[in-house]
Amino acid sequence: MIALWVKVKVKPTERERFLKAIEVDALGSEGDEPGCMRFNVLQDAQDPNTYYFFEVYKDEAALEAHRAAPHYAVWRAAADTLDGPTQATRCDTVFPAAADYWSRNK
Repeated sequence: MIALWVKVKVKPTERERFLKAIEVDALGSEGDEPGCMRFNVLQDAQDPNTYYFFEVYKDEAALEAHRAAPHYAVWRAAADTLDGPTQATRCDTVFPAAADYWSRNK
């Protein structure tokens, strides 16, 4: 499993456009990609212009398939809504450790 924790800051004037684009990507990822186990979008409770993505992929091939998907292109086309670069951290899943957990709870 590959887990990603991604932090983005959004330009306040572009928040609605950002939310529409990331919704397309998140829902498309979970709905259309067998290798995407999870794609959550979270908003910071203290800063409404800071968002976090929690993504889990079956393997490297699934992550590459995600980056080639049409819904990912929608998200990339909205990159100008961001206020600075994305901050991504690659993680290993610890708990739950079983790969079948992620498949069951997709």
